[in-house]
Amino acid sequence: MAITLIPSSSKQTQHIVFEGVSWATYQALLHDLGDRRSSRLAYDRGTLEIIMPSDLHEMLDRLLALIVTALTDELNLRIKNYGSTTLNREDLERGAEPDSCFYIQNVGRILGKKLDIATDPPPDLAVEVDITSSSRRRFGIYLQLQIPEVWRYTESRGVVIYQLQNGEYMECEFSPTFPMISGAVLRQFLQVADTEDDNSVIRSLRRWLRTQNAPPSA
Repeated sequence: MAITLIPSSSKQTQHIVFEGVSWATYQALLHDLGDRRSSRLAYDRGTLEIIMPSDLHEMLDRLLALIVTALTDELNLRIKNYGSTTLNREDLERGAEPDSCFYIQNVGRILGKKLDIATDPPPDLAVEVDITSSSRRRFGIYLQLQIPEVWRYTESRGVVIYQLQNGEYMECEFSPTFPMISGAVLRQFLQVADTEDDNSVIRSLRRWLRTQNAPPSA
């Protein structure tokens, strides 16, 4: 088994890549690690990646999840936040744990069920935060799982919105789920978070949304 260690400081997201890992070993590792852990695992036909998020990574992930929840609330949409749930497909020999994932359009199809990604629809939206490690490997897994929308944060570009179109992820200016939300808008509210607490950011977002939906003045 080949191991690649990507070095980083303790304040940065760390990840290790193993080659030649069987599906059975991957499943055993998931079982042994359990649910009470901060690490994320991704598996793609023998390649296993273990990601250990930094504090900044987790802060941004949770703020983006709050933003998604607030958007659905303001727009009167249903939502189920599945967080970093393990999304496994043995038939594809692929599995991943997004930083966050959500059912929105398909929430009615999974309510009251134990999620089985082999037979249930995939999440409608996944979020990936890239501070020092790239989520590109996981994009290939999401493509096979057919997740229709992915938000990817990087320090250089902020949030880039991707939509699955014709078998590949294409950058798009606006979210397919939230048509008024662009990467530029999300970046604006993430910048507010540099000096404001999370609740203040969400209140600002709600006020902004209400101006977008307000009828024009007479």
